[in-house]
Amino acid sequence: MQEFKDQQVCVIGLGYVGLTLAVVMADVGFQVLGVEIRDEVCNALASGKAHFSEPGLEQRLQRVIRSGHFKFAKRIPFDVGCSVYIITVGTPLSADGKARMDMVQNVAREVALHLREGDLVIMRSTMKLGTTRSVVMPLLEAAGKQFDLAFCPERTLEGKALTELRQLPQIVGGSNAATVRASQLFSYLTPTVIRVSDLETAEMIKLIDNTQRDVAFAFANEVARACDAVGVSAAEVIQSGKLGYSRTNVPMPGLVGGPCLQKDPHIFAERLRELGFEPEITLAARRINERQPSEIVSYLKQIATTLSGFPDKPVISFLGIAFKGQPATDDLRGTMAKPVMDEIRAKFSYATLRGFDAELAREGIKSFGLDPVASLEEAFKGASLVLILNNHPLFSAMPIEILSQQMMEVGVIYDFWNCFNRDELHLPERVEYVALGSHGKTKFASGTK
Repeated sequence: MQEFKDQQVCVIGLGYVGLTLAVVMADVGFQVLGVEIRDEVCNALASGKAHFSEPGLEQRLQRVIRSGHFKFAKRIPFDVGCSVYIITVGTPLSADGKARMDMVQNVAREVALHLREGDLVIMRSTMKLGTTRSVVMPLLEAAGKQFDLAFCPERTLEGKALTELRQLPQIVGGSNAATVRASQLFSYLTPTVIRVSDLETAEMIKLIDNTQRDVAFAFANEVARACDAVGVSAAEVIQSGKLGYSRTNVPMPGLVGGPCLQKDPHIFAERLRELGFEPEITLAARRINERQPSEIVSYLKQIATTLSGFPDKPVISFLGIAFKGQPATDDLRGTMAKPVMDEIRAKFSYATLRGFDAELAREGIKSFGLDPVASLEEAFKGASLVLILNNHPLFSAMPIEILSQQMMEVGVIYDFWNCFNRDELHLPERVEYVALGSHGKTKFASGTK
């Protein structure tokens, strides 16, 4: 490392992608400057704390701060001294569903002000195909300096980022010189670096990775809808069908969201449409996953309407507000609990809505729009409808038979993640457990209890 010329690195954007990368790079010996404009993030870092939950991150963050290998600032200082800039700012969708590139553009302009002859710029944000070459490159070229530009996508899984940054192959795309240089840099993190032909190929790999997962989950959700129609269990169909049979690998159905899957297929499709190509499977899959909350809540409203004794002003409890439960996270970005909550509010307008999450603090649940409860017991007590919204291990391990006894006399537990086998449960007489993909197997499959 001592003889490596690109030891000083500036990571711009200290969100989930940027902070985990910055800390890992600092931990292996790079001198890292993190840049983040949000006051709340900088205030947390000043106390040695991360602003999100990630196993092992806070301990390692404090270590690299103490060692002097990681520092942070709100702006790039003019005496920055770095030869590498890594851009990791967010690329959310706008209100009309288009990829927002304003943050990337603003950072590229900022980097251009500090660019020195021969610097390396690495794009890590997910972007519309062609953006690195057609948008970022011209903004950097305005500096009038020679520089190397590469695209090296982030592909870590929340909850495993620190491990995967050291183990997963790193994709590197750019000009020959930029690719070699970025490959050398990432070789200090991971044993495998995969060089691809150009910027666009690297951009495409990132989008294909996430779109493929979205399509796979959409098919699983279509299997659930089909099983609901037929009257069999999707969980049994999927689990039995792939047991010892490697050619079938259908995932379990469930809510599909998060900071990547809810937007990356749209970003992928946007550029392809501009090129005159309609990605039909991609868009069909996204529609299936996006309409699931409306379909399920409409089904639950139908049950509530026909179920004798279901109250007009029910208590409805949400279990699992973060966008996923495995690996555990407190991340609310792209969580499908939001569209489910919106549909519940629209169709159960007089309901009281509670929220419980194993990882999310009380304040986070409250700001999300739910009355926070501190335990599963509180969530079930007096509830008429309980929704299991993510796959946190706590939910599959909870004593559902005991907890269900705390519900109202007439109640429904709806499980988006098939945590339990209905046939093995012994619930109170007028409490029913329904899992996604098994609607036809419930006692009120025909509309009555």
